[in-house]
Amino acid sequence: MWDILSNTNSTFYSKRNPLPLPANTSLDVTTFISSQAHRGTTAFIDASTSHRLSFSGLWRAVNRVADCLHSDFAIRRGDVVLVLSPNSISVPIVCLSVMSLGAVVTTANPLNTAGEISGQMADSNPKLAFTTPELAKKLAGSGVSIFLERKGPTRGVRVAGYLTEMVNKETSGDRARDRVDKDDTAMLLYSSGTTGRSKGVIISHGNLIAHVARYIAEPWETNETFLCTVPLFHTFGLLNYVMATVALGSTVVILRKFDLHEMVAAAEKYRATTLALVPPIVVVMINGSDVIKAKYDLSSVRRVRCGGAPLSKEVTEGFLKAYPTVDIFQGYALTESNGAGASIDTVEESRRSGAVGLLSSGVEARIMDLDTGRIMGVDQTGELWLKGPSIARGYFRNKEAAKETINSEGWLKTGDLCYIDDDGFVFIVDRLKELIKYKGYQVPPAELEALLLSHPDILDAAVIPIPDKEAGQCPMAFVQRKPERDLSKKQVIDFISKQVAPYKRIRKVAFIDSVPKTASGKTLRKVLINLATSKL
Repeated sequence: MWDILSNTNSTFYSKRNPLPLPANTSLDVTTFISSQAHRGTTAFIDASTSHRLSFSGLWRAVNRVADCLHSDFAIRRGDVVLVLSPNSISVPIVCLSVMSLGAVVTTANPLNTAGEISGQMADSNPKLAFTTPELAKKLAGSGVSIFLERKGPTRGVRVAGYLTEMVNKETSGDRARDRVDKDDTAMLLYSSGTTGRSKGVIISHGNLIAHVARYIAEPWETNETFLCTVPLFHTFGLLNYVMATVALGSTVVILRKFDLHEMVAAAEKYRATTLALVPPIVVVMINGSDVIKAKYDLSSVRRVRCGGAPLSKEVTEGFLKAYPTVDIFQGYALTESNGAGASIDTVEESRRSGAVGLLSSGVEARIMDLDTGRIMGVDQTGELWLKGPSIARGYFRNKEAAKETINSEGWLKTGDLCYIDDDGFVFIVDRLKELIKYKGYQVPPAELEALLLSHPDILDAAVIPIPDKEAGQCPMAFVQRKPERDLSKKQVIDFISKQVAPYKRIRKVAFIDSVPKTASGKTLRKVLINLATSKL
């Protein structure tokens, strides 16, 4: 085990097992995952169809799809492939295939509008897109070749191929593999920023290998069956339940979309041992506990792993009271840290009330004083910085934002106010960043503010988070109307709703004489947050 704190430089070190990183630098993450020995048989189960995909079937499909992508679509090292899909067994097949070629995966939220997806495509410049017949219309007019999960009506969208046919096509056997280096880009995951549109986080094969190695380093129970309700386009679902569990030989039951009763019915049917949830679903389970326990047998479920947003002490205690035989473990990470941060991994660790866990394997941390830049010590509060092999290289085509977030020494500035106690547990005090977390989804206030300011009757506007029992946080808009305009709150809400995905919609509006700002013009969000919460 490593020391918690170095007395010489006030750097905190992980107490967990060291990372077993491979010595080979010419290695892609797909090959690394496939080389891990385990005794697992079933890799994935589709909860809606009961279709099972064995590990041997998975790797056969990955090889065949990679061969088709290479020969039929000329996908090569460095090419970008967009994945626009709900949760599906197809997602791991496509992602692992693309990365095995040295090509780059970028995922998009299926709830996003065609305009939002178009913006991501303009930035990432994909050569090919994978989607479903139902979502194909969102890619209409993109000019990008599209291959579908299966055949179905596409309303005029030109389709270049079908995954169902690719997985059944024998490999040619003469494909020469491009050499892939661990520093090559494997993924571009778009993380919302506070100053504008989403930024593409550059994630290397080495970053992902370090994440998978972190699971290998720790003792995991065998014969695990995970029920995945979290979205696979998001870092939480993608890194853990498309990659890490495959390396471990665990079974993942995939829910195409969240429905409480479908989720618990699947947990009962497939004897799930671990539920992967985000905090809002934990709240739903608490509120529906009487009905759930009366109707379903969840005796196989031993734990819940929760991520995507902070889990409050009150929610944790409420869940343990409702489900006393189920442990609940939470984790803390960012898209930019690729699963590295902190986590609760044992019942003993979960007894540290309020903590998000111990530092991840291979991670170093510092607590920085925001005013002086001084490195802080044990039980002192400041901004959490993280460093390690999982930390992303920066933002795609945005060097300025990268320099602001990841310094020249490789330290990631998380934007979260934290402290670390004498035993190495990390505690989150507050979120410095202004991102709104709605049911685990990131909502950038600046994007909504820009849309509000495009309304002819709005002079100025600011968007803040307000607490919500089910969603965690909701966007609220403070709007300054132009003189002699009678714009209503409903008109404001409807104006935004037509332009953004459902999770970005403004839920509450208040009119204000002027938006409070600093002398330099920055919006004083804390003033507005205090004003909003005082009236709730």
